[in-house]
Amino acid sequence: MSIEAHRWLMNAVNTPLERATFNAVAGEGEVVVQVAGCGVCHTDLGYFYDGVRTNHALPLALGHEISGRVVAAGAGAEQWLGKAVIVPAVLPCGECDLCRRGLGTICRNQKMPGNDIQGGFASHIVVPGRGLCEVDEARLAAAGLTLAEVSIVADALTTPYQAVRRAGVGPGSLAVVIGAGGVGGYCVQIANASGAKVVAIDVDDAKLQAIAGYGAALTLNSRQLDARGIKAAIVEFAKKNGLRSTEWFIFECSGTAPGQLTAFGLLVHGATLSVVGFTMDKIEIRLSNLMAFDARAIGNWGCPPEFYPAALDLVLDGKVQIKPFVEPHPLDDINRVFDAVHHREIRKRAVLVP
Repeated sequence: MSIEAHRWLMNAVNTPLERATFNAVAGEGEVVVQVAGCGVCHTDLGYFYDGVRTNHALPLALGHEISGRVVAAGAGAEQWLGKAVIVPAVLPCGECDLCRRGLGTICRNQKMPGNDIQGGFASHIVVPGRGLCEVDEARLAAAGLTLAEVSIVADALTTPYQAVRRAGVGPGSLAVVIGAGGVGGYCVQIANASGAKVVAIDVDDAKLQAIAGYGAALTLNSRQLDARGIKAAIVEFAKKNGLRSTEWFIFECSGTAPGQLTAFGLLVHGATLSVVGFTMDKIEIRLSNLMAFDARAIGNWGCPPEFYPAALDLVLDGKVQIKPFVEPHPLDDINRVFDAVHHREIRKRAVLVP
């Protein structure tokens, strides 16, 4: 079955995206998803504005935060027909040695829409059927959400979910999140839902004010405090709340050099530093601090598909709020939306709707 579809292609760095038609056909083990919404991630902006290299040669449709409905399926994937789904931002092959050992996030055959394969800024997308996350539409409606809105679960929520889960955050933990908007805002909410007291750090008072109502017990503006002042404020917060002065969980979500320096400067004995944000910038640190504090640093690339249902449950159960932080826009306005997000004129997570 061939479906007439269209997508918006990136042909060159910082050159307007162009609409192109194509025929969407599901091969063996594949499905065609009619896109309900696709979130605009700063990774997309990195490809488009900064020239971060994609694995798939240009022209390429970007977009990896995708939700929609399966409208066609190839042999072996027929069970998905008609179902509402979230497409994981990283799809492991499920068959290699790494996948068999539970290391799907580093699968060398993984497929990331908008990087390895054509992405979700489109009317339809062809993806492997393996690993899709079904969306219970009755629960979705009860939560007051649309299928387009939960597209951001595919990365903005599941990536920090994986980071919080891997780090081992639990009741009584002290979590520090650097970068309180976007991915960082969801990291605050997930850490809070996991039982931690959460400190949010950002340079933007509006972002700090917004997240204060959604799980941040303390907010700090890093433009108003130096590194020592930030650490002293968190130490005082820990004492007042009966929290440990050791074993902090630090999540760098800003994807900036200053944010990374702030995160590394907050190491304490037994700390866990989780790097969630991405930047091309380089920083200078004393790596021996990890040794001296008996601390650990963890990189986080996406989230294994098997953990998507639990992450989605947090949203559908109301423990993590996404509606106040997303903003739908027509897909045909993609060039305007990219520019507005790039210049921080759109402060919420933009979701492009075909």
